[in-house]
Amino acid sequence: MEIFERSLEESIETFKKLLNENRMTRFRTEYLALHNYEQSMIFANLEKEDREKIYQYLSPSELADVFDMLESQDETIDIYFEEMSPPYAASVLGEMYADNAVDVLNNLKNRERINLYMNLMPAESAREISSLINYLDETAGAIMTTEFISVQEGLTLGAAYHRLREQAIKAETIYYVYVVDENNRLVGVISLKDLIINDEDKLIHDVMNTRVISVQVNDNQEEVAKMVQDYDLLALPVVGFDRELLGVITVDDVLDVIQDEADSDYSGLAAVDVRESHDTPLSAARSRLPWLVTLLFLGMGTATLISQYDALISEASVLSAFVTLITGTAGNAGTQSLAVAVRKLTNKYDDENFFTSLMFELITGAITGLIVGITVMLIVLVWQQNLVLGAVIGIAMMAAIIVANLAGSFIPKIMDRLGFDPAVASGPFISTLSDLTSVFIYFSIAQLFLSAII
Repeated sequence: MEIFERSLEESIETFKKLLNENRMTRFRTEYLALHNYEQSMIFANLEKEDREKIYQYLSPSELADVFDMLESQDETIDIYFEEMSPPYAASVLGEMYADNAVDVLNNLKNRERINLYMNLMPAESAREISSLINYLDETAGAIMTTEFISVQEGLTLGAAYHRLREQAIKAETIYYVYVVDENNRLVGVISLKDLIINDEDKLIHDVMNTRVISVQVNDNQEEVAKMVQDYDLLALPVVGFDRELLGVITVDDVLDVIQDEADSDYSGLAAVDVRESHDTPLSAARSRLPWLVTLLFLGMGTATLISQYDALISEASVLSAFVTLITGTAGNAGTQSLAVAVRKLTNKYDDENFFTSLMFELITGAITGLIVGITVMLIVLVWQQNLVLGAVIGIAMMAAIIVANLAGSFIPKIMDRLGFDPAVASGPFISTLSDLTSVFIYFSIAQLFLSAII
């Protein structure tokens, strides 16, 4: 399905032409008729001189809708705000949803601009943003918004509906109306549907759902995202330790968290930050080199270990032909186990005890290792016409796969228990570790049957 009636490239060229010709009225009419997402896509693909005209053509409120759709973690956001005059930039932030404005402020490279913008924006917006900006990163408080609708439990549904209509324009979501007591403690929730279909003379207390799913302000954002996913919610209330209603987390913010966590996990598995963009090949290389150099020294351990078996290889040179086969297969098995283990830890459903988990991975590794080992044994038997050599290769393959499977499964768990990011146990790290162990296993077994191999 096409997002635009015409291609994105055609749309960009059309709006560039309107800007170059200074056709402000035509530009505003066509640009503001687009969905905010389409506006943000076009805006992000314009040059600086074109964007500077947009700052003149659009009001802060109109541009705020565009910035609410842009990825707030994108480093270009900082560039956009540098291009604006401080009063205009402050007004844009003041018109944005508070949680999105906080994301922008937290990613400004020039920290002095934060205070400047806060002093220039409307007092009410500044208070809302200030209430959010001090929460710890990656917590519920850091991604919540204070722009929601709450009502007192003693009101009627008619009065609540009237309040909803009054505040809807400022609220980020209206699908849930939260019910609080006189101390602003969360006591219930009413869906928009219930508010509409019930008699307006009924009391909120008689209709509200008292079983409210909520999170604490310092809960981890991954747990928050999992709750929204599990309970199929459009928004999730955030409360303090005394149940005071502080804000809500909307599903669009949860989708951002899921994307961020997926990028983080993939970055760990690939040993490179996939979210980081680079202007030059040199900067890209600089970010990748540290981990590659570290793995190089780990790989030297494998090379050193192989050199210890020079005498064995000189007596049975055929053994050298299968080193990469065993190390590569073991590395693949370890990476598979690593991916599954990190996924389980990310989704918090790996609740098995250690012994049960150990047996599961051991049996899984034994089954896969046995099948792959028998397969490679038959191949070597046909190829080299040597049953003992085939058996050595097959047994070594099975043992290497079992060890790699256990390493890929349990190293992330151990790192998680120690408080480290399990994704740091990356694919390259597990592969290098598997190389080391599989080489040791292979040559140790081969040494036992050397006389039959020669």
